[in-house]
Amino acid sequence: MIDPTGQAKIIDPGGTMAGHYAKVDSSRGVWVAPAGLNPALNSVRGLEHLITNPENGVTNLAAVDTLRNFGGKIVSWGSRTLDGYENSPNSEWGQVPVRRTALMIEESLYRGLQFAVFKPNDERLWAQIRLAGGAFMNNLFRQGAFQGTKSTDAYYVRCDANTTKQNDINLGIVNVEVGFAPLRPAEFVIVIIQQLAGQLAV
Repeated sequence: MIDPTGQAKIIDPGGTMAGHYAKVDSSRGVWVAPAGLNPALNSVRGLEHLITNPENGVTNLAAVDTLRNFGGKIVSWGSRTLDGYENSPNSEWGQVPVRRTALMIEESLYRGLQFAVFKPNDERLWAQIRLAGGAFMNNLFRQGAFQGTKSTDAYYVRCDANTTKQNDINLGIVNVEVGFAPLRPAEFVIVIIQQLAGQLAV
């Protein structure tokens, strides 16, 4: 980084990577890996240590993402999570875009389903939730967030008597199950959202 006096300064890459993630999110979507040759980290002038291919092989096995210099372009080289990768090398949770897409879906639907709080927790509400959740997921599907050529292979939204039992209704909770296919069609990562429902307005 160049400081205000024009001098090169070595800094931790955390802030740069947060900005890089935000740039990829806004231009391509959270479901796109924030890694690879495009876009480059244009604000980075150099790296303190140039990682070799053998070193990068070791970091890949440890699920550590690196910054690399390819032909003068500084790039983010890796899109793995430590949590998922430790559990299973083939786990979809080992990929940053999968984890971030799941978090985005969970948070967006939780906020988008606030209308349920003071509505009776019954089939009518569940149908409204399926409709609203389905519209949201279909919009992501049309943007290319999921795998599959048909929506049924790309995502699903369930909210019914199977997801919300009588005990849930008694507790004032509606459960929504959402599946999305981030890597392969019809192979779903599942997110469960719990929302308050059937609350008495005071």
